[in-house]
Amino acid sequence: MKKAVFAALFAGLIAGPALAAPQTFELDPTHSFPRFSYNHMGLSKQILRFNKTAGTIVLDKEAREAKVDVVIDTTSIDTGFDTFDEHIQAADFLDTAKFPTATFKSTKVVFEGDKPVTIEGDLTIKGVTKPVTLTVTSFFHGPHPMLKKEAIGANASGVIKRSDFNAGKYAPAVSDEVTLDIAVEAILK
Repeated sequence: MKKAVFAALFAGLIAGPALAAPQTFELDPTHSFPRFSYNHMGLSKQILRFNKTAGTIVLDKEAREAKVDVVIDTTSIDTGFDTFDEHIQAADFLDTAKFPTATFKSTKVVFEGDKPVTIEGDLTIKGVTKPVTLTVTSFFHGPHPMLKKEAIGANASGVIKRSDFNAGKYAPAVSDEVTLDIAVEAILK
């Protein structure tokens, strides 16, 4: 009997702790909205959003690793005014006729404990790719209260310059600096 217990303990030590596999979560398009804001000629802070976003988040909580891959339909810009939507989609800004999507692909996710605190990645707008660091301001991982499936919820923010993406018309009167504010919810596949 002692040999069997010893053998089981020894086998457990050699095998090491069980590792959780990475889990893939699909963005919920009804609750995932990239927003951005900028100073408009010193008069006001304008806040716009994109209505169509898709992508995945791969989370390995045990290893404290994650990957984020997001595609934004830039034709879904929502300023609250159709004429201004068309203006932002024009060649001087998003040029959605040539570049109907923007993408963000993480290169590194930094964790403190079991929560991500920053996401470094490559943001591509108008065919131009630049590194961006997003600060995670809130993070949830657990059962979705309505869907009863495992879910992730997060908010993140960062700052970019429009001119870095060939979209700097009217700067500096219209701020070159743009604040990104991203809300995502994702459901386990």
